[in-house]
Amino acid sequence: MHLAWFSPIPPVRTGIAGRSAELVAALRGRGHTIDVYVDPPSLSRATETARASAGHVASTETERVYSAHDFLWRQRRTPYDLTIYQFGNSSHHDYAWAYALHHPGLVVLHDTHLHHARAAFLLREKRVGEYRAEFRWNHPRVNVDVAELAIAGFDSALYYDYPMVRSLVASSRLVAVHGEGARAELIERLSDPSTELPDRIVSIRMGEGETLTPDREREARRTVRARYGITEDALVFGCFGGITPEKRIPQVLAAMRAILLHAPSARLLLAGAPAAHYDVAAAVAAHGLEDRVTLTGYLESAANLTDHIAACDVSLNLRWPTARETSGPWLRALAAGRPTIITDLLHMGDVPSLDPRTWTAREVSVHSIRSPTSVLQPPVCVAIDILDEDHSLRLAMRRLATDAALRERLGHAAREWWEREHTVEAMVDDYERVMREAIARPASDAALPGHMRDAGDRKMRALLEPFGVTAPL
Repeated sequence: MHLAWFSPIPPVRTGIAGRSAELVAALRGRGHTIDVYVDPPSLSRATETARASAGHVASTETERVYSAHDFLWRQRRTPYDLTIYQFGNSSHHDYAWAYALHHPGLVVLHDTHLHHARAAFLLREKRVGEYRAEFRWNHPRVNVDVAELAIAGFDSALYYDYPMVRSLVASSRLVAVHGEGARAELIERLSDPSTELPDRIVSIRMGEGETLTPDREREARRTVRARYGITEDALVFGCFGGITPEKRIPQVLAAMRAILLHAPSARLLLAGAPAAHYDVAAAVAAHGLEDRVTLTGYLESAANLTDHIAACDVSLNLRWPTARETSGPWLRALAAGRPTIITDLLHMGDVPSLDPRTWTAREVSVHSIRSPTSVLQPPVCVAIDILDEDHSLRLAMRRLATDAALRERLGHAAREWWEREHTVEAMVDDYERVMREAIARPASDAALPGHMRDAGDRKMRALLEPFGVTAPL
């Protein structure tokens, strides 16, 4: 297939950027021709990084990375079979909205809630009327005055309550989300008898991570621990990715303090970039954990992230509030065979897990178009009820710190789950399936708010009209 691909790529520091680079390389390896379109200001940075790193897509004519401004003339010269848009809840994707609304294709929602990013984009540009119109269209059964809360700055809870993605779903050929749980939740949120939106939403697997040889695992454990002065016999918990309150770091620190009596060798590794709005060093000091907690800062490469995960005994992958994302570091921990603790979220309902209040299992019977036979999958993680978070987190961390046999069982089941559900090859298989389905579907003609279908060429047409020059299509 000849594909256009809209997504940030490295050196943009997001999981979506890294996965896009990996996906593009894998799809090209299967014979697809792909032109990658990035936010114009980031093109020069992508060029420099790509030339310095053979592992990422480069920006030469051969590797085909372009400014989004080049899409229209390239599409006209050689039409694409399909345009694929990668969307996450950050400003890195602002540039792709206009293209997705005007040139329907396959939309991949890494977060099924995009309200934070879309509202920030519109309100930053003082397009208040357009934000009101989009909110009303995306959430027709909600009082329109709710939008005034965001306009007035009372926005944080509002953004999580209302996903703001109906326009993308309605204007696409097809929308893909990660996992059946996320698909079911999004369909429920968008359910409307007057539309066929649920028919446009499909599930794909997210692939990330790699299995480790015993030699690499031992070496990673030795070198990473030595770097930070962590002894070989210490029981190490790890949190990976951005170090933010949303990753429940305050709750993790409190639980860490509480379990030390039962796990005196416990240490905590916070591996990722600290958030500007959260002083994690001060939080560590407030709990008196300076000698127990290690802050690594941002980890530049996927290999370095994997080595840090391998150096830990348990991975903590909590999240609240949530935009319904799937954690890349969590998948890497599964691949590395690490027991993990996650938040029991609605879109993760198809993940087999243990409840630490009773240590009973929520086993999942895997049966889908990808698995012709039903398989009963044992628990692969411990899931925390957000309504009992402090209590359940302490129970989970204490048990996993002291029960090596349980850590081993969960780690083994985690790796098996990852091998079936979350390898890069599985993800590429699913992409090829939904790409074919998207191509077979007609382009959408959804009646979106007027500004969302505005081609933005009124001024150009007005300038050309006195000269009798026909504007290009």
